[in-house]
Amino acid sequence: MYLTNEKVAVLGAAGAIGSNLAQTLLATRTANRISLYDPLEKPLEGTAEEIYHCAFPQAEVTWTTRIDEALKDAAYIISSGGAPRKEGMTREDLRRGNAEIAKQLGLDIQRLTPDCKFVVVIFNPADITGLTTLVYSGLPAGRVSTLAALDSTRLQTALAQHFQVRQDLVTGCRTYGGHGEQMAVFKKGIAVDGVPLTEILAGQKANGVGMTADQWMQVQERVRGGGARIIGLRGRSSFQSPAQQSVEMLRAVLGESYEWPCGAYVNEGSFCHIMMAMRVKVSKDGVAWQQPEGDAEDLKALEESYQHLVALRDATIADGILPPIAAWGKHNAHLV
Repeated sequence: MYLTNEKVAVLGAAGAIGSNLAQTLLATRTANRISLYDPLEKPLEGTAEEIYHCAFPQAEVTWTTRIDEALKDAAYIISSGGAPRKEGMTREDLRRGNAEIAKQLGLDIQRLTPDCKFVVVIFNPADITGLTTLVYSGLPAGRVSTLAALDSTRLQTALAQHFQVRQDLVTGCRTYGGHGEQMAVFKKGIAVDGVPLTEILAGQKANGVGMTADQWMQVQERVRGGGARIIGLRGRSSFQSPAQQSVEMLRAVLGESYEWPCGAYVNEGSFCHIMMAMRVKVSKDGVAWQQPEGDAEDLKALEESYQHLVALRDATIADGILPPIAAWGKHNAHLV
């Protein structure tokens, strides 16, 4: 009935993302053995009680405030266990504190579940928290990934609303690089009801609607501010969409397909020692990345996004949270 009966540890389970993760794992019949972890006991127990009240068949859900118990024998880990973004904050504002949490997560993985098959890091700034988790976890690079799909799904949403079409009729929406205001929004490959966006920007219409260069720029800005917009509308950061997409990433590891970008550790060509959203194939072996295809404008934006991530990475090294790059191999032999 479920894609896996191996243990899935959900970290940060007392929060909105974590509780939605637990429900989505069970409701989609992805996993039935779920360990819920959070240091906040009362709201964590509340999450567990709500899940029990759903009465999912064959569910084996436990909860604990002890990380050792949560991670022991876990085959898969999904962590939203960092500080949430609040109104007026950028993802980068969370970097230092959440990178410390990510460091401890990596150390706990190496100590408690060194054979873990796949880790999804959600908490912001995910590119840095995912990288930090990977360095300290000792896991192969492809087995640690970050949620990166939301910028692409927000791009699809914005275009569907502009052209007044069903969302799945907008295809090929991809953002790469950083999961933040410096993301690279690619236009190559996008089509609206079968009409390439490049042709629409040259004067064609889709569903009787055109798009000017200024309107395309407005869409990009809306995507870059998509997370802040949700906070403004709901008074809290996104939780339903990150839970859904993270579970879909796990389902891809378990044999299904996944079309969106994921965070991948990249150390080839012009992109070195970084975690960033890339074109990927997700399988039982984890995430394997490929160079995105784009025009000169797209690729320039990707290079700029990479440089922004390098600055965040280097600041995290300067803070003493990440070790110097030359020392990464001492913590994780797969990164030599």
